[in-house]
Amino acid sequence: MGISIENVSKSFGSFQALQNISLNIESGELIALLGPSGSGKTSLLRIIAGLEGLDEGAILFDGSNITNVNPKERNVGFVFQHYALFRHMTVFDNVAYGLKVRPRKTRPSKEAIKQKVNELLSLVKLENFADRYPSQLSGGQRQRVALARALAVEPKVLLLDEPFGALDAKVRKELRRWLRKLHDEYHITSIFVTHDQEEALDVADRIIVMNGGKIEQIGTPEEVYENPASPFVYDFLGNVNLFRGRLHNGTLTQGTFTMQVSEDLQDTTYDEAVGYVRPYDIVLEKEKPAIDTVAATITHIHLVGPNVQVELKRQDEEEYLEATITHIHLVGPNVQVELKRQDEEEYLEAALSKEQFRSLALQKGDIVYVRPKQLKVFVPEDFSI
Repeated sequence: MGISIENVSKSFGSFQALQNISLNIESGELIALLGPSGSGKTSLLRIIAGLEGLDEGAILFDGSNITNVNPKERNVGFVFQHYALFRHMTVFDNVAYGLKVRPRKTRPSKEAIKQKVNELLSLVKLENFADRYPSQLSGGQRQRVALARALAVEPKVLLLDEPFGALDAKVRKELRRWLRKLHDEYHITSIFVTHDQEEALDVADRIIVMNGGKIEQIGTPEEVYENPASPFVYDFLGNVNLFRGRLHNGTLTQGTFTMQVSEDLQDTTYDEAVGYVRPYDIVLEKEKPAIDTVAATITHIHLVGPNVQVELKRQDEEEYLEATITHIHLVGPNVQVELKRQDEEEYLEAALSKEQFRSLALQKGDIVYVRPKQLKVFVPEDFSI
């Protein structure tokens, strides 16, 4: 089932929870609503479910306006963060509940309910737990019961509010993998709310990044991580290093450090600009690169008669910052290196493979030369959107 959200706004007193939200969700998509607390993601999910009213706008399911339709009639399955299981009911009865309370005309037979529940318990790997009570289950098992219960009524839309937020890291990872597999098998249009960047990047087909009741960016996990549309998205989706300086004709300058940046900034000048770079895009060198072996960037190509003139900008020592290693942390296959810049009070973080780390023979206290492979530069206007 496709979902259209058209110009939705919602306030709670003087607090504006959602501001003119519009987006389209394709049938069968698995969508993550990602953002910090107070960004409006849970309010939007509850409005789609019909559990919360809206002030302006409309919700459409497959083109039909269901804005004022009762939640029970929307054919939506909802999974809460804290399971909301009935403690006095067995696992079997919890899963069967939605089927048993249907009106008599649409209620399946006892045999059909039993068959459906057993199929779902098998799907969620809990077929041997049918007679147990929620208090006898682990957190991960309870969440799987909650998911089975939501699926029992065969919803056209599955909504999940921080479904794994109350679980430990290992169980969360296992359930993320399981949810992805389940979704691929059932192809139900699914929307889940999370503040966990790794969770959204790992599971979703597309991510809706929200902040302050607005949508900052919509895209695939790769798009939002590799090409953030705003400083907020860059900051929110993982660690980042900042290079603050003056931008003039495509060159960012900070003290003696200069670097060519995006072509779309070639004809602009800003006294205050900020370059963003991920730790894995930081290059470290033990020795300052030699002038005769340094790389160069082609800045202009001019065809003149039989010859071609190629203009180059040398990536000499001015494109390297001098920094001191203050901390080294080995994490699995990677090594995180914390550095303090010589000309600033700011710190940088580089992520290296163990092979790179061993090749450089880095130690705490070493002075190294740092260069970003690439910079995504934001200018003052980008921070005021």
